[in-house]
Amino acid sequence: SFTMNMYLFVYDLMQFCGHSWIFTNMIIRFMTFGKDSLADTFHSIGLVMRLCQLLSVLEILHILIGIDKSRLLPRFLQITERIIILFVVINSQEEVQGKYVVCVLFFLWNLLDVVRYTYNMLARMGIHYLPLTWLNFSLCIPLYPLSVLAKGFAICVSLPYFESFGTYSIKLPFPFTFSIYFPYVLKMYLIVLFAGMCFIIRNLFSERMVHLGTGNIKNKRS
Repeated sequence: SFTMNMYLFVYDLMQFCGHSWIFTNMIIRFMTFGKDSLADTFHSIGLVMRLCQLLSVLEILHILIGIDKSRLLPRFLQITERIIILFVVINSQEEVQGKYVVCVLFFLWNLLDVVRYTYNMLARMGIHYLPLTWLNFSLCIPLYPLSVLAKGFAICVSLPYFESFGTYSIKLPFPFTFSIYFPYVLKMYLIVLFAGMCFIIRNLFSERMVHLGTGNIKNKRS
């Protein structure tokens, strides 16, 4: 309906503004301060980044109620990956926030999202600009695996701090013998992360074929 389409357009517009601000801020800071800006990335844009990622949880709801026709599982995996890395790994360890990998991760996320939300906004209005469509469904194929590698590296960097501070580790007192050592949880999540990457990459190639197949390209050109 027109109302739902308008709502989705406003949602995409809000995300586009948020990620564009982050992306532009990162570039300007790097051009102004050089490498010194990298260590301060999280403190400069972390709040807006967290708001954008929390807002992205709505995309799961959009799929569940049927106003977004995207596949649920790939989108769910991509969103939860970011939530876990941003809020559990980076936000909880101040020592990790100053690492260069955080800047790399934020750059990849925002580059992908600026393109994706631009494409979504135009698509809501029935505008399908072929170069933008190609970029949206092609750029994610090389950049998503790079972002997964950055996520994995961020987890590896954070492990010594989780081991030292015992963050999120739980040990119940006697007579219980149950305990959770969080670094082990993160190491197991690394396996899930890379296994999910293979599934999501297959889905990205599938989406690319659907939107950039020979027949679709000819139709859009005509």
